Amino acid sequence: MNFEYFIARRLVLSKDHKSSVSAPIIKIAISAVALGVIMMIVAVATGIGLQKKIREKVAAFNGHIMISNYNDNQSDISIEPLSINQEFYPKFKTIDGIKHIQAIASKAGIIRTEKAFEGIIFKGVGKDFAWDNLKEYLVEGRLPNNKLELNNEVLISKYLSNRLSLKLGDSFITYFMKETSQGYNIRNFKIVGIYDSGFQEFDSAYIIGDIRHVQKINKWDKNQIGSFEVFVEDFDDIEAKGKEIYNETSSTLDSQTIVEKFYYIFEWLKLFDFNIVMIIIIMITVSTINMVVALLVIILEKTKIIGLLKAFGANNTSIRKVFLYNAFYLISKGLLIGNSIGIILLILQQNYQLIKLNSENYYVNVAPVDINLFNIILINVLTLFICLLVLIIPSYLVTKISPSKTIRFE
Repeated sequence: MNFEYFIARRLVLSKDHKSSVSAPIIKIAISAVALGVIMMIVAVATGIGLQKKIREKVAAFNGHIMISNYNDNQSDISIEPLSINQEFYPKFKTIDGIKHIQAIASKAGIIRTEKAFEGIIFKGVGKDFAWDNLKEYLVEGRLPNNKLELNNEVLISKYLSNRLSLKLGDSFITYFMKETSQGYNIRNFKIVGIYDSGFQEFDSAYIIGDIRHVQKINKWDKNQIGSFEVFVEDFDDIEAKGKEIYNETSSTLDSQTIVEKFYYIFEWLKLFDFNIVMIIIIMITVSTINMVVALLVIILEKTKIIGLLKAFGANNTSIRKVFLYNAFYLISKGLLIGNSIGIILLILQQNYQLIKLNSENYYVNVAPVDINLFNIILINVLTLFICLLVLIIPSYLVTKISPSKTIRFE
């Protein structure tokens, strides 16, 4: 085994080999493997990163699962009040894997300034609201303080503030339709924070403030809310948890996951899985073809050496192993180069956000990356295994070489 490996190293690294006809082909093969690995690492990291980031944004504004009255399940507006006194609130004791539950209530309104007006959804939140989900999107100011007495502090999007020519610290008037549809309730809010999620569907609609405003406008008591937002520990379990929650809640309540509510977004995200698989297949195919060509050229170029080894008693299996060791070395070199460059590119993107995206098309401002060691190792193992598996076929060319003919025509 050591002797075969020594021969392989000599075949690859000898001065004669480097200056031979196969030298440029070997460099192309190594480059193809390196480039393929770079493309696969970047495609997987950015594809999964984008999926996770969009899921996080949708969940930040809606939770993972929404529990509401049946009349409200297709609307972002709270129509009928729901009692906050539920067996599953503030903690779902009958279902594992639930991270947090929060009560909210929403009301449609119109913001009017001297220069413009915009229709909005006022999302009222209480003391249990998980502000941590929105912190990363805060670009100016601070988060509203809704843990003390009722106040007029709100969080508004950068999109709305620009359209309404409002800035941090400004106050504005919002009109809410009364339940009788006659007249308006007027509230004066003050901007204490501006967020920018890059998700225009939410940025163009939501301002976030105290739930007690909605309760007063709707003439609800303090124990009446619009709906519950549930966060699960593992997003992969969202479908199963959604069914469990539906079965565990009252028959008068409905539950809906964000995958169901925003199905068009998640159907679009599924396309990334297909794209990632296609990129991996194409890159491994290109790498394998280049390695097959390189191995065939090396075998043909070393025909004389193969004949001599056979003349000295080496069998076909041993000689084939020599060239497979050779191929393993070349693939490993390509993998090392590709991994180094690929990981560096991902780290640069993660830290400096060099690649920007159009949020109107991708729901994010920058290309997010998910650096997952398991995925990187899996890409390397898959590439190495498939390449070596396919290379077994051309290595059989060794068995066709006759020692008598190679020595005779030396």
